[in-house]
Formats: sequence, structure tokens, C-alpha cells
Amino acid sequence: MEQDTIRPVNIEEVMRTSYLDYAMSVIVARALPDARDGLKPVHRRILYAMYDMGLRHNVPYKKSARIVGEVLGKYHPHGDSAVYEAMARMAQDFSMRYMLVDGQGNFGSIDGDSPAAMRYTEARLSQIAEEMLVDINKATVDMVDNFDGSLQEPSVLPARLPNLLLNGSAGIAVGMATNIAPHNLGELCDAIAYLIDRYDQIDQVTVQDLMQFIQGPDFPTGGLIVGDEGIKNAYARGNGRIVMRAVTHIEEMRGNRERIVITELPYQVNKTTLLERIATLVRDDKISEIADLRDESDRRGMSIVIELKRGANAQNVLNQLFKYTQLQSTFGYNCLALVDGTPRTLSLKRALQIYIEHRREVIVRRSRFDLERAQARAHILEGLLKALEAIDAVIQTIRESEDAETARTRLCERFALSELQAQAILDMQLRRLANLERQKIQDEYQEVIQTIAHLEDLLADPFKILYLIRTEVQELKAKYGDARRTHIVDQADTTLSAQDLVPDIPVLIAVTQRGYIKRTPLRAFNLNQKQRKKGVGVPGMETRQEDSVRYLFAADSRDDLLLFTDRGKVYQEKVYQVPERERVAKGIPLSNLIHLDEGERVTAVLPIADFDQKKYLTMFTVRGRVKRVPLIEFAAVRAGGLIAFRLDEGDELGWVRLSSGQDELIIVTAQGKALRFGEYQVRPQGREATGMAGISLSEEDVVAAADVIEPGGELLVVTRNGFGKRTPLDEYPPQGRNTGGVITLHPRYLDLTGPVVAALIVQPEDRVTLITANGMTLPVEVEQFPQLSRTARGEIVMNIYKGDALTAVARITPETEPDEEQT
Repeated sequence: MEQDTIRPVNIEEVMRTSYLDYAMSVIVARALPDARDGLKPVHRRILYAMYDMGLRHNVPYKKSARIVGEVLGKYHPHGDSAVYEAMARMAQDFSMRYMLVDGQGNFGSIDGDSPAAMRYTEARLSQIAEEMLVDINKATVDMVDNFDGSLQEPSVLPARLPNLLLNGSAGIAVGMATNIAPHNLGELCDAIAYLIDRYDQIDQVTVQDLMQFIQGPDFPTGGLIVGDEGIKNAYARGNGRIVMRAVTHIEEMRGNRERIVITELPYQVNKTTLLERIATLVRDDKISEIADLRDESDRRGMSIVIELKRGANAQNVLNQLFKYTQLQSTFGYNCLALVDGTPRTLSLKRALQIYIEHRREVIVRRSRFDLERAQARAHILEGLLKALEAIDAVIQTIRESEDAETARTRLCERFALSELQAQAILDMQLRRLANLERQKIQDEYQEVIQTIAHLEDLLADPFKILYLIRTEVQELKAKYGDARRTHIVDQADTTLSAQDLVPDIPVLIAVTQRGYIKRTPLRAFNLNQKQRKKGVGVPGMETRQEDSVRYLFAADSRDDLLLFTDRGKVYQEKVYQVPERERVAKGIPLSNLIHLDEGERVTAVLPIADFDQKKYLTMFTVRGRVKRVPLIEFAAVRAGGLIAFRLDEGDELGWVRLSSGQDELIIVTAQGKALRFGEYQVRPQGREATGMAGISLSEEDVVAAADVIEPGGELLVVTRNGFGKRTPLDEYPPQGRNTGGVITLHPRYLDLTGPVVAALIVQPEDRVTLITANGMTLPVEVEQFPQLSRTARGEIVMNIYKGDALTAVARITPETEPDEEQT
């Protein structure tokens, strides 16, 4: 290689330039529609090729492969599948609000089926698509070279239709994307007419003015739009979120059962995928009230039938479906289109204004084209009329000429004619000399003169051009307009939230050592059927071998549930979203309800009725640290959870309690120590703080329980081997934080009683439920526990089978007990 052929370059600059060239090519030549005709290049070329082939709406269909070949060979040098998919989409009634291609054969379905191969299907232009190409042969748009310079293609279509908003568009370019919703033709035409009527004051026209006519997107699949706030934002700014919802109704069935019938889906929702999603939710126990799921759709329309179990709340199930499936989805409206070759985000008014400006240019160019043709014809007719007035002299001049060229020259000189007029006279047939033919020429001349006057007047008055645009869009509305398919419902008129539809009843939330959870109505435990202490209990929850019910909490079904894990994270879920199970049934894995990392365990569950109350969450770890965080910081916990406690290595978060800021706290250890201290000694911290020392522990000891002290309460202590007692709080003197506390169970009794497994503050009228590792439960009134000193060992309150152990205690207060009707 010769030295002078080597050119040093900056690789960074070359890469930057190449990438920008590529990006602009994708943006301009592939992914984004032109704001004037609303078409991407591939769609424009397909329509123009079909127009060029003569495939009007009233001629026989042609094979799709023939059309695709025409587009590829002449205008679009890309893959045949890209062209066929683009053409097929324009023939799908579930994708296009007004189809631009009239297809014959299988062009796909809302189930996600692909179109048949192009050799099997046929197509032609739809009637409304021809409106996109009207007057294209009158120099109304610029023609540019095709990819090899052998042919000309339009850079944009005349587009009598406001297609950008009419059919919408979707595309992903480099670093930007567009997603424009389809609209109703009649509404667009009315809004355009309104805008034209106020064109001299267009700056005063507001989005609210235009929304008198354009209610919102009108999707081909129908459905509902919930609320108009997203629509207003989308129309004002050019982007926004529009909430779509399926059309459903509830029907009664035999046997006190109901079923949900879905008749319309949100735009771009795949029916097969939706059915699979519902089936998955049922299989994973996310929605447990569904008994059967069928697709009964046919040629008459869509019908998805969801049969429910006996006694299921249909509206509650429907709201769960809205939450977990695409029965309710969001359309991310982003009106990004090319304006003068540059991507621009367009408001509703700007998009309509660009259409009007485009049509004005088309009409001006069309009028100039027609004017030039009319003037040329008038010129010819004037020559013919001159010739007819002196026909004998004209004939004599022609007869005396040696040839046609001489005749043309002599006619021009003798009768003051142009060469074109002279040639027209020479070409005139003898039959035009008849009186009737002469009158026809005269009439045509008068008609052409009137046309010229009309076109000149039109071109001289911009407002007449605007009025013509107004007339054309009203004609479009009269010819192609139809009723809305998508209805807009006010947010307040939509179905109630799932929480509003859930009965507010007391429930018990049970969580096992292996991470299973369930919700059971409190009445299922028959707490009014009292058992005496030293009973063996009743089965409380079916558990796997070596699993144990570790936590049992009372809550109301409408509460928010905060679930804290050993790693210091917190997750949030509604109580009613926890699947309901019978008292002896097994729950579902917590991983089906919240997103837990591998090995992560839930160690505290706290129901919250109101996050606005000025309270704190006080948290305790097994290594004796404590932290207080304002409750409001946990009002909105994201799906992936939040950090609630930044833990030291080897520590775990174990207990979380609601406190007022003025309470006293008590910590009880497994080896029988208890420390009572004021909450004020724990300053409020942020969620990610590491807390502060709560109790000083010996090396072999860990925290077994922690609680907030209540006035008039007692400390209930329960051990692993079923021993229990209650002790007045007066025996636990307040001490300083980070001290060792006092004895609450003498160490010499630990071999007999086992370590402390639970301790909580109770009132004399309370009841508690004792739970063992094997899932046995024993409801016991607090008064049946012996009242003993803090150093006493206690008495057996539950007989524990060999191999079993008491693991947890749940407090049942009088406020949470079911009334007689419930029980």
C-alpha cells in the first residue's frame, strides 16, 4: 500500500459521525411518522405502490406477494417480512381504527396469531385509503428519487385524511420512541373545522376548547378509558399516561354463583396472553375464587367467561383482575413525529395545525396545477374560436401551404396565433366545423374561463383555502364517520377499589418458620369456645415436616400489612390480598406475595390502619439493638421493599411495634432477663440508620421478645416447654437503656421450662393463642395464667407433645373478637 493512500483519522470522531448518521437514518427513514400524513416510509411506499398498480377498492384483489415484490423492487430495499408485516397491520381491524388496506385471507388475530404467508393472502387499497392519495398526480407533493434513482416516489402523501391522529402510530427509534393513539374521524373533523373557524386567533384556542369535540383516543378494540386527566396531559404536552380498561359485566349463575364476562379488551392486549396470565394467577393462589376460565369468542364478538366459586365476591375478583392483569393497562401516549425532518413532540393543537398547513399547501399546489392546465386549455380554445370565425380564410391558408410546417407558420403570421394554437387548428377534425360542435367549443371556453377565475380567486384568498379544507373534512366525516368505540368514564364512576369492596372483619395472619402465610377469619378459631389451660389445643395450620407456625397476628381485613425481614427490609401488602384459607389449611409461600431474596425470612408482621397518625415504628434486633422511625416513612413501600434497619453483621431484625413517642419499652431475653426503659431514650432516626444499643446481653443470650408497655398491663412470659406466667409491671423498675435489666425467669428453672420463646404485654380481659412447632393452637384467657413474681418459674399452661415445642403466642384483644353473629 502506498503511503499517500493512508489517511490518519480520529477514531472517536469517526465513530461519533457514523453513529449519528445511523441514528438519523433510523429516525427519519424508518421509525417515526411524518407529521403531515402520519405515515412511516414503509407504509407510504406500500400505499403508493398499490395506487401505482391500480389496486383501488373496487377492483379485484392481488396476491400480497405480488404487492410486496412491487414495493421491494421499486421503493423499499429491505426485508420482505418487514414490508409484509407493515402491510398486514394496515389490514387488521384490531390494530387500525380505519384500515388502509382491504385484505382477503388470514391477516392475524387479536389472539396473537401471525398472518398467513404472503403467497396465500390478497389485498387492495381500502376506499378510505384512496383519500390519502387523492390529487397525487397534480404535483401536490414533492417527488424524490427512489433508492437507485430509476423511479420517483412521493416524499409525503397529499393525505386528505388527518391520519397521524386518526390511526396513530408506534415506533422505536434511536434514543426516542413514538406511541400515538388512534382517534375518531368525526371528532377530528369537527375539531379541525373549529380550529379553522378561529384560525386568525389560533393562539387563543385551548386544549379544553378542542376537547369539546375530541373526547379522547378511540381504540379499534373499544374498551374504556378511566378518567380524563391523562388525556388532558397528553393533549396539552404531547405525552401522558392514559388508563385503559376492559368492558366487563357480571352475570348470575345457578347455585348462588356468579361469572364475569369480558366483551372488549384494552388496545393492543393479546387475548391468549391474558388468558394465560389469569390461569397463572389462579394456579399460584394469587386469585383463589376462580372456578373456571373459558374463551367463548366467535364471529359475533369477544366473550371471555370467568366462572367463580360459590360465595365469591365477583366485584372483588374483577378488581383483582384489573390489578394483576392487562384487563387494566396504561397507554403511554407520546406524540413524536417528524416536522420538517426533525423529531418534535406535538400537542393536540399543533398536530391539527400541521395537518391544516399541509392541506393548505396541497390545495395551493393543486390549484396552481389546475390553473396552469386551465390557462393552457383556454389558450387553445381561443385559437380554435379565432379559426372558426374565419374558417374559410384558415382553410385557404392551409390549402395554399406546401407542408404542415409552412401552414403553421402562415397561420401564426396571418391570424396572430401562437404555435400551440396553430397546431391545435391543424389537428382539428372537420366535424368540429358543425354548428353544434362550434357551440361546444364556445361553452367549454366559458367554463374554462370561469374555472380560471375561481382558481385565481382561491389562490388570492388564504381564508377561502381554509374554508375549502373545512368543507373537505366535513365531507370525510359524512362519508366515513362512525360512532365512538371507546367510552370514557369518570374516575369516580368506575368500579370501587378492591379495599372498598372487602368486608372489614377481624382476621388472623399466620406465618410459618418456612415462610408460608395465610389469612383466616377470627371466627374460624371458635374463640368463644373456651379451653382451659393445660389443654393440648386444636390443629391451627397444616404445615410441612419440621415447619412451625411462628407468628400469629390479629388484624382487620382492610389494614395495610408491613412485613419486616431478618435482613432489615420491609415490604407492604394489603391484608385482604393475603389468600384466605381455612383454619387447618396450609398457606401460600410468602414469595408468592412479596419479593424475598434467597434465604430472607419474615420476622415481624404489623398491621397498620392509618399511616397519617403521628406514631413511630420501634424496632428491635436479636442482638439487642433498638431504633425508632416515624411511621409516615413507611406509607409507600415499593414492590421490591425498602431498608427499614441497617443491621450490623450477624444481627437480625426480630420485632417491630407501634409506639407513640411517650411510651415505655420492654425487652425480654431467652435466658430470662428483662429491661424496661423509656422510649424517649431512643431518638428518632431514618430508615437506613443502624439504631442504638437497647439491652446489654451476655455472650450466650439473645433477645426473645420486645413490646411496648400499656397502662394497667402485665407482662406475660411463655417458655418453650409450655410454662407461662403473668407478672405485674410494677416489678420491672424503669432503667437506663443499654443495661442488663432484671430477672424475669430465674436461670435455675431454664432446664425445666426451656428458654423464653415469647413475652408480651397483656390486659386481664385479653385472650392469647399459643402455637406449637407442629401447628397446634390453644386459645387461653389471660386470667388463667398464674400471676407470679418475676423470678418465679410459672406453671404449665399447655401440654406439649414429645418432639413438639411452643414457638409463638398471639394476643387477642376484646376489640378484635368476633361478635355473636360472626361466630
